[in-house]
Amino acid sequence: MEVLTPISSIASFSRVTDVCSELGSERLPLYNYAMHLYTILILVLATALAPTLARADTLLAQYFRLLDAGVSRVEAKLKAMPNANLATLESQPGWRPFPHAVLPPAVLYTRQHPDNPRYHDPRMLQLALRIGDLLAGEGKSGGFTPRLDSHRDTYMWLEAYRLLEGELGPERKERWKRGIQANIAELVEGTRQRQDRAWYAAPFIGTSSNHYSLWASTLYLGGRVLGVKEWEEMGREILRRFVLEEQAPDGYWGEHSTAGPTIGYNYLTLSGIALYGEISKDPDVLAALRRATNFHKNSTFLDGTPIDVFNDRNRYWSVSPWGHFAFSHFPDGRGYAAFLTSFFDPQSISMEALGRIAQNAIYYHEGPSEAPPQQQASYAYRMSVPAGVRKTGPWQVALSGMIDTQARTNQFFLDRQGHVSIFHQKAGLIISGANSKRQPELATFTEGVGGETVHMPMSSRLQMSEKRDRLSLAYNTFFADLYVDPPSANELDFRFNVYSRGTPAPDSKLTLQLVLTPGETLVTGTGRSFTVGAEPINLSGSEIGGVLKHHGWTLALDPSVRLQWPVYPHNPYANKPETNPRRAVAILVAPLNLKPKGRVREQEIGFKLTAH
Repeated sequence: MEVLTPISSIASFSRVTDVCSELGSERLPLYNYAMHLYTILILVLATALAPTLARADTLLAQYFRLLDAGVSRVEAKLKAMPNANLATLESQPGWRPFPHAVLPPAVLYTRQHPDNPRYHDPRMLQLALRIGDLLAGEGKSGGFTPRLDSHRDTYMWLEAYRLLEGELGPERKERWKRGIQANIAELVEGTRQRQDRAWYAAPFIGTSSNHYSLWASTLYLGGRVLGVKEWEEMGREILRRFVLEEQAPDGYWGEHSTAGPTIGYNYLTLSGIALYGEISKDPDVLAALRRATNFHKNSTFLDGTPIDVFNDRNRYWSVSPWGHFAFSHFPDGRGYAAFLTSFFDPQSISMEALGRIAQNAIYYHEGPSEAPPQQQASYAYRMSVPAGVRKTGPWQVALSGMIDTQARTNQFFLDRQGHVSIFHQKAGLIISGANSKRQPELATFTEGVGGETVHMPMSSRLQMSEKRDRLSLAYNTFFADLYVDPPSANELDFRFNVYSRGTPAPDSKLTLQLVLTPGETLVTGTGRSFTVGAEPINLSGSEIGGVLKHHGWTLALDPSVRLQWPVYPHNPYANKPETNPRRAVAILVAPLNLKPKGRVREQEIGFKLTAH
């Protein structure tokens, strides 16, 4: 209606010109005046509506193309391995979780749409039936349920069952139903035990929020489809609580606490809640989806990946296929979903992504589309917690002063010790603010207090304005202001001003994580050149010569800064440091050496980035 209202006004205004025309030549000036106003109105409205009208919503067509390409790969795989079981199929890279492949052909077969040429294609039906039969056999032999996160596969199978129920025949329908029902039943006790916990977050439920949301949504849908009232009611109660009580004001569902997001997994939590909304038509869900859309569209780098400095659980996350349908209720959400989808390669899309694209195709809401923030000339976003991001031309700078308790015994939750990330449209991520665990050497600031190394701030404040963004971080013996000035098209200046609150320990320091690309060259201001690889590179300030060049950027830096490569961050899934150089970072380290200035001691450490 937002688009149609002004267009209907154009039609009403055109009636004025008709009336004036009927007045005859003696009223020609009035007629010309009306036509002049009409022309101006057309131009003004066309300009105002251009961003919307120029963006036809073609995302479903792209979903169908991705599904078609993925299904062709699955057909070829099964033809080449006609007797393979799940273990064999999933032993090959990129083919896990294979059960997700059951939903794409089911969607293509049943989803009638002008952009879906596979609608009622018997090959799609036969492929879906073959994969579903494989899952039923694996369930009976015990090869399905023990697999990690098999509840996500159960959802895919359940959704395919729902879509194809009329095509299954009595015997197959009963066989699939028994297998699906047995797997959903595995979720019941664990879900019930956690239902009345204080928060649906890891410290209270002993698992992740995303797991609990997906368990509940699978129970809810399973209860509706299979006629199990207990499952339906349990799922509804939990998911309504997610909607009404658990969501942070900024639109995410905290995995550790509401003090900050776990962005990658928040897509999963959102998918469970959005699925409940689609099936139940619960009117309260839409407001939660609106908040979540605003959060996600603003918390994404220019390459579609989640902003690392905001995340308390993962340093890295690929472009997410999860929950696009949740965004599709809104024009800006459709534009954001299209932006994310543009990064998927039809020839290499994973089985999990293929399944989630199929889910999106089922529940996607078509309508007008608006460009997401990443495709706008500039945008700024500030959370209610001290974190925010600003895009100016090709530059994107994210700042975080979020403070949260350490999860000392949980390997998955990282310490909120990183505070700034800098991304460039062409050069990619240059400075990473990604968090880590048991690695104070990667923290933005560290200080020694009472024989211990402190690497997380005790207080913070974020101030954002068009003139300059400022993040202030307070520690026990000093506080620091990070200033980021408005960048030009090619240059970005930022600096740290550090002030004493006592006497900082001699080993107190500032550290930035510099992203280097293995195989490429790092050049210093002294003319030295290094090929980035597994071999260490350790450079003093004098050896750096105030300049570093790499991957299309130049960094001018303070003479006190030294460089160390590689430093391998914490891998939460292995509970130990990474081993692949592509996951490593270099660290730029500046010792804190505050000098007297009036009644305080202070130090300024400045940087300038230039993109080529």
